[in-house]
Amino acid sequence: MNLPIVLLVSKHPDTQTLLKAAAPAGATILSSHSVTDGLKVWKDRSPDVVICDGTPQQMKALLDYARQGAMTPVIAMGEGHSVKDAVDIMRAGAADFLPRPVHAPDLRASLARLLGEQRVSPPTVVSGDPFVQIVSLSSQMALMKQLAREVAATDATVLITGESGTGKELFAQAIHATSPRAAGPLIALNCAGIPENLLEAELFGYHQGAFTDAKQTKPGRFQLAEGGTLFLDEIGEMSAAAQAKLLRVLETHTVDPLGDTRTHRVNIRVIAATNEDLLAHIKAGRFRLDLYYRLNVYQLRIPPLRERSEDIEPIFESFLARARRERGCRIKALAPGALTLLRRHDWPGNVRELHNLAEWLTITCKEELIQPHHLPASVKTVPAAAAPDGELKPSLLAFGLSFQEMEKKMLEEALKKASGNVSEASRLLKMTRNTLRYRMAKYHLA
Repeated sequence: MNLPIVLLVSKHPDTQTLLKAAAPAGATILSSHSVTDGLKVWKDRSPDVVICDGTPQQMKALLDYARQGAMTPVIAMGEGHSVKDAVDIMRAGAADFLPRPVHAPDLRASLARLLGEQRVSPPTVVSGDPFVQIVSLSSQMALMKQLAREVAATDATVLITGESGTGKELFAQAIHATSPRAAGPLIALNCAGIPENLLEAELFGYHQGAFTDAKQTKPGRFQLAEGGTLFLDEIGEMSAAAQAKLLRVLETHTVDPLGDTRTHRVNIRVIAATNEDLLAHIKAGRFRLDLYYRLNVYQLRIPPLRERSEDIEPIFESFLARARRERGCRIKALAPGALTLLRRHDWPGNVRELHNLAEWLTITCKEELIQPHHLPASVKTVPAAAAPDGELKPSLLAFGLSFQEMEKKMLEEALKKASGNVSEASRLLKMTRNTLRYRMAKYHLA
C-alpha cells in the first residue's frame, strides 16, 4: 500500500507543525501558502487529502475544484467561523470541518477516517461504517453525520431532535456503534410506549417484593445498559416523577431500584431523542429545565424530509432495492414524472411515510417503472400553495389567505370541533398525533 500524500494550504506556520504531529507515519506532506499555488500542486501531485484554512471565500477555489470531481477529500480549518460558516463550508464540498484551535488528536482522527475511507473497498465501508446505512445525498445530512461522528468519539450526553420518522433512532444506533462503548449493549426505551406507572420500574428496576406483582428482582434499563448506551426515545413524554429520578441518575451516576435499600453505580452513556419542542414543554411546566440542560449537552437536529428533497430518490431506491432482494419485487425505478410528484409532496411522516409508500407500491404496482398514475392520491395532489410555476393557485387567492394561514385555520377548526382533544383532532385531520402536535407548536396553538 502506498504511503499517503497530504497537501496543506495554509499561511500559518503552526499548522505545519500541527500536521507533522498528526499525519500518519511516513506520509508525504506538501505545503503551499496560497490557494493558487495549492491548486497547481494538487493538479500535479494528486494528494490523498487536502487541508486548507481561512475564510469560506478564501477556500472557495479549492472546494470548487474538489466538488467538480477531483475525488480528493478536503479538511477545512479556520478560526472564528460561525455555525452558518461551517454549514456553508460543508455544503461547498469539504469532507470535514475543524474549528481553531485545532488539536493534534482531532486532526489525526479526521485524517485516519478520510484516508481509511479511501483505502477500503465499498462493501467494507458499507458494513463497517454505520453512518453509511443512513442513506442521504444532502449537505444537511452530511453535516449531521459529521457532527454525530465527532460526538460519538466522546462520552457526552446527546439530545437528538427532529420530527417523527426522520431517523433519530438510526443516528443513536450509529453513534453507539462508532463510540468507545460499541462493545457494550445499546438498550432502547420508548418513554411514550410504556404506561406512566410502569416507566420508573422499567428504567430503574425493582427488588423482589417491592410491590404486589414483584415476584423476583428485575434490573432496570440503566443496569442493563452497563458499559454501553441507553437510548431514551420520546423523552418529552416522560412523567414528572421519572424526570426527577432521571436527573439524579445523570448527576450521580447511580440508580435506586424500587424496594432496594442499596444504591447501584452505573457506567453508561445516555442518548435521548424527541419530536417535541422541549422548550415549549418547559414553558408549560411539563418538562424540567435542569433536566433539559443535563440532556442537551450536544444536540443534533435531524432535518425533515421536505427540507432535503434531494434525499428522496436515493432513500426510495434503497427501499426498492431491499424489496427486490428480499421479495423479488419487479419494480426497477421511478419515472421522472413520479419522482417530481414525490419531491413536491410535504412528507409529514418523513422517511417512515416514504417507506410505507414504497411498501404499498411493491404490492400495487405491477410494472417495472413507477408512473405518476401508480401513486396514491395523497401524493399526487400538489400542495395548494405551490403550482408548477411556483405561483399561488387562484383557489387560495380567492380566500385572500396564504397557505400557512389556511393551514392554521384548518388546525384551529379541528381542535375546536374536538374540544381541544389532540387525539380526536388528529383523527379528524387524518394525520398522526405527533404530526398534529408538531404543527400546533409551529403555529403556537399548544
